[in-house]
Amino acid sequence: MKKVTLSEIDWPEFGLGERPVDISLEEYQARLAAVQHAMKSRKYSHLLIYADREHFANMAWVCNIDPRFEEALLIVRQDQKPLILIGNECEGYLPHSPLYRNGDMRAELYQPFSLLDQGRDKSRTLADIFKSENLSEKSRIGAVGWKYFSDKEDPAGRHALDIPSFIADAARNIAGYGNVENATDLFMHPGYGFRSVVSVDEIAIFEYSNIKASEAVKRILFGLKAGMTDHDVAKFIEWDGEPLGCHPTFASGDLPGLCGPQGRTLTKGEVFSFNICYWGSNICRAGWIAENENDLPTEAQDYIGEFAAPYFLAMEDWFSKLKIGTKGAVLHKAIYDKLPYEKFGIFLNAGHLIHLDEWVSSPIYEGSDIPIRSGMMFQVDVIPSSKTYGSTRMEDGIVVADEALRAALKEKHPNCYNRCQKRRAFMIDVLGFDLPQEILPLSNIPAIVPPWFLKPKQVFTLK
Repeated sequence: MKKVTLSEIDWPEFGLGERPVDISLEEYQARLAAVQHAMKSRKYSHLLIYADREHFANMAWVCNIDPRFEEALLIVRQDQKPLILIGNECEGYLPHSPLYRNGDMRAELYQPFSLLDQGRDKSRTLADIFKSENLSEKSRIGAVGWKYFSDKEDPAGRHALDIPSFIADAARNIAGYGNVENATDLFMHPGYGFRSVVSVDEIAIFEYSNIKASEAVKRILFGLKAGMTDHDVAKFIEWDGEPLGCHPTFASGDLPGLCGPQGRTLTKGEVFSFNICYWGSNICRAGWIAENENDLPTEAQDYIGEFAAPYFLAMEDWFSKLKIGTKGAVLHKAIYDKLPYEKFGIFLNAGHLIHLDEWVSSPIYEGSDIPIRSGMMFQVDVIPSSKTYGSTRMEDGIVVADEALRAALKEKHPNCYNRCQKRRAFMIDVLGFDLPQEILPLSNIPAIVPPWFLKPKQVFTLK
């Protein structure tokens, strides 16, 4: 039986990497072909893929367009190149798509997607556009938003849509209510969705994202001093323009957990949690602004033994079970049996899939029979919470990769592969984890958990 100890270490340096090249035209073409094949299997004549600034990931995965200020709609057919409808301020952004540049995607200005009171006199109606794309009463249409619903969630089941009403209404008025159904699961279902696994090139891109986020977290932990404002601490992020996946959260004292920096002064002896999230990564740590337990309130001075150490030990067990073929229910049970809700307050999934969006879906929940698959990219996002102890966290990104995917990564992105192997060795040899061979850690601070943020070299290890 392993025991959790507090050890002083020099944090490892795995390298900063280099920004990988973007996804190739050939991969986008293959993605579009896969979408059309799935449409054929479901007997869809059309797929309507909706996107806006917040809910862009499915469209971006297909054609590399993430709307700037507006909405957009991609109409995919079997017998024609896809048509993207964009507003005034997205027209100039179209060349960002390799499919568009190569002539594999058509575009049309649909000004109702533009912001209010901009010009709207150059567009056909949505009904006219749909009819010209051969939508009819004989069509079967899949609508892709960002959520799908079970019969228990909505009595309409597959006919419950999460795209704007004016788009849904236009399609239903032509094809009929029963011929338009929710097809978001094609992209986001944890068991078979397109974006529930990543390609070898995506691993390299998202590793770079994890490096950037984790190095920012490292700068914060080594730069943090009591008496700083959270705005001062946020400067350690050194954001350089890469797109953020969500707003940075800086929760200290009694501030709610999802608050951003607000100019609050950080005080010794209070809890602090924060995250940095770029596309494909979300690195978070939670602990105390303290040098040791004597800085904590009296009732919390057993924080390590009663709260943080049991969490660390449970996460080691979670990692040991994260193998290809393991059912999601096993991973759920590994956490919830060891960290009961009454004490640890965990209420979300014990880990979830991450991609361009911070949360895609999760195969890990009570009773889940969805197996872990090669290519799944996880956010190690197990969130304990206590009014007495605050929280603790080792929230990093990892990829599950079988031998073939590892070999492909080694051949195509050898530096990325080597960094992942060095992180594995650190987690096994220094931190003491029993790490399955298929786990590739992407973060430069893999499973490093310092309970005392004013003494970041003191971290948990397993002996």
